[in-house]
Amino acid sequence: MSNSSEVPSDIAAMSFEDALAELERIVRELETGTARLEDSIAAYERGSHLKAHCERKLREAQAKVEKISKAADGTVDAGPAGLD
Repeated sequence: MSNSSEVPSDIAAMSFEDALAELERIVRELETGTARLEDSIAAYERGSHLKAHCERKLREAQAKVEKISKAADGTVDAGPAGLD
């Protein structure tokens, strides 16, 4: 069995938007409470991987914004962009 912190390759290849859409679908499905226990556990596990992937994508985007921030005078600043 793989390490629980490893994101499955199909999820790792997803865009942020696709992963978020699937995560939202899983949450809605789990909220209904109609799925079998085994299916709910599998969906929860996949949702956890999707959440981790989305968080990683957001951190990567924030790092890019921090690297490429532009000052008011038009000069490029490599410092933090003020996103917290």
